[in-house]
Formats: sequence, structure tokens, C-alpha cells
Amino acid sequence: MYTAVMGYGTVGSGVVEVLTKNHDSIVKRSTQNELEVKYILDLRDFPGDPNEDKMIKDFNIILNDDDIKIVVETMGGLHPAFEFVSSCLKAGKSVVTSNKELVAAKGYELLSLAAENNVNFLFEASVGGGIPIIRPISQCLAANEIDEIAGILNGTTNFILTMMIEKNMSFEEALKLAQDNGYAEKDPTADIEGHDACRKICILASLCFGRHVYPDSVYTEGITKITLEDVAFVNAFGGVIKLLGRAKRMENGKIFAAVTPAIVLNGSQLASANDVFNAILVRGDATGDVVFYGKGAGKLPTASAVVADIIDCARNIGRKKPFGWGEATENYVVDYKTAENPLYIRAEVTDRDKAKAEIGEKIGNVKYLTFDGCSENEIAFVTENGVEAELLEKIGSVESISVKSLIRITDY
Repeated sequence: MYTAVMGYGTVGSGVVEVLTKNHDSIVKRSTQNELEVKYILDLRDFPGDPNEDKMIKDFNIILNDDDIKIVVETMGGLHPAFEFVSSCLKAGKSVVTSNKELVAAKGYELLSLAAENNVNFLFEASVGGGIPIIRPISQCLAANEIDEIAGILNGTTNFILTMMIEKNMSFEEALKLAQDNGYAEKDPTADIEGHDACRKICILASLCFGRHVYPDSVYTEGITKITLEDVAFVNAFGGVIKLLGRAKRMENGKIFAAVTPAIVLNGSQLASANDVFNAILVRGDATGDVVFYGKGAGKLPTASAVVADIIDCARNIGRKKPFGWGEATENYVVDYKTAENPLYIRAEVTDRDKAKAEIGEKIGNVKYLTFDGCSENEIAFVTENGVEAELLEKIGSVESISVKSLIRITDY
């Protein structure tokens, strides 16, 4: 059996490396007589590469070769990835991808095309890199009703926050270190503004709750406004700040989904996930909380997940796996402000006593936070649990404070 790899960057070259290095065991597990890469599609030249003889620049060579049964897409982006993948599925070829942007935006459409053509569209590597999460949710946890899922889904932002917490670095210093270490791109927008984590929680929410969740329906907030003052106040509260993607089943059949900085208390399994590591918590009605932990990116970890999907496709040639989700419906994702949670607030004040009196009058019971060396012109407090929209209205009515930071507090 032959495969083709589209995109010979970090992940694509890793896929070819793993397929070559572990060839015999992979072929055995695939239940096929052979599993060989026939083509590698890339517009660039790779002189001297050991796979140079397999390099092509014309997608139609792959599309029109009936010997190619499985195609790997590791190009990234929406275009031309979507056109190439959909054409392969229509041609009766199974497709494996690590492309989170593609799955988040076009997953339902591509899963439907796979079903129509009795092939498979698999994407284990699109969320956790080398961390198994898609298959465990769809198979190992299949007996559960998933109530909630939350995760540290982006290693770059987790590294930045870890440096702020452990090394007292400013956001700007930590970002530069992430870039110097190769964890962050020259343009880090997708990471630090939460877009990468948003795509991943969309995929997980679609899988857990059964309908496609599009990124533009999910409230997304990055970490660029987090300061060392926030880190210190939250430490005094007994927690740490993480960028979390969250999705929860609501009683009315709809779901809540958001990506925001969030406070997790010390002792939580999510609180202990530091550096570039990811952690994903799945809350099932039968299992309770289950956490998946590991490096969420990297050449070989991600390639490992891709190759596992290749093996799965090879085992299921000629039949479609019962896997996927339904079409999106209008207003399926509720307004994020309808969620209930306590809020952490840091605000500028001119008269602390006056501010505290007004906070007590208009917000009610709060817990004030402090740390050695905190500014006399700032005040920080944690509200009681409540509907966010109602809490925001109360906070907005306090005229003696100017809010600088707002962070949700979780129970993970």
C-alpha cells in the first residue's frame, strides 16, 4: 500500500522519518503487506535529502494515482489544504492531517465527504500533538457523557506564563525567550492572542458534544494583558494563571465555550503543567476527571500521532470508521457571559477605604488579596461565584475603581 505526504516541513519530514525508522513494526500493525511513501509534495527543493527521489510539485500526480490509498496533509493553513484534502476524499483516498485550522473550520464538511466516499478523515495530531486525546475521547471514553473539557492547549503561552510565574519575567521578556528558544514564531499572534487554543477547543468541543463548533462562535482572549502584579496577587490567592480552552455542556442542550486566561488553584493537575507542556482535562459522568498530559508540539511527537492515524486508516481500508460529529446549529454556543464562576479583579484606586466601602455595597462579599510590595494605588479582590454578566454589571457600577485586569476562576 502506498501513501503520499503533502508538506515536507517540520511535521511532514517527521512523518516520513518515523515511517522509515519504524517501518517493519508499522507495517505489521497496519495489517498490510507494505506501507510505503510514494510521493512527497512540496513546492521547495530539498537537494541531497534522502527522499529527494520522491519529491513532486504537482498535486494531480497524487490525486490521479490509484495506488495512493492514504494521503497525509501537513501543509497547514486553509488553502490549498482544504481543496487538496476534499479532492482526495472524493477520489476515494483516506486523509490524515495535523492541521488544526483546517479541522476547526472545515471538519464537518470533510468528515461528511469521507463518509460519502467510504474513506476516513483522521486528525489525532491536530489538538495535542503527540498527546493522545481524539481517539481516547471517541473510543476509550465512549461510555461516558462528557460534561466538560478544559485544557492548556498551547505550549508557547504556557511557557510564557511559567516564566512570568517562576522567573518573575515580564510578558515581553518571556515572549522574547520563547522566540529565542524556538517555541514562539516571529509573529506570535496566533499563540499569544489565543487563536491556536481556540481552534483546538473547537475540535474537542465538536467531538465531545456532537455538533461542529466554529472558531468565530467562541469567545477568545489571549495573555497579552497579564502582568507580574496579576501573577503575584493570584499567587497570594493560592493559584496560578493559565490560558485555558474550555467547553461545557449546558442543561438546555447548548454548550459554553471560551478561551481565556484563567486561575487554577495550586494542587490542580492543570496548575502543575508548566513550561511547554499541555494538559487536557476531560470530565465524564462515569470516569470523573481524566487528565492527558505531555508535549503538545514538536517534530516527532506530532509525527507519532500522524503515523498512528495512518495505521488506523490502513486497518480500515474499504470501510468508514464510526467517527465524527453533526452539523452546527444556530446559537449552539451560548454567550460566554452566561457562565457562572468567581472573578479576580485588579483595579486602580485613589481612596482604598472608599473603594472597599463601595465594593461591599455594590458587589457584596469579596476576598481581598495582597502581597509584599504591592502598590497602594491598586486593589485586588475575588468575587463570590456568580453569573459573569451579573458580576460585570455590579463591578461596572463601582465608580471608585478603574479595572485593570479581570480573570476567571475555575474549579479544575
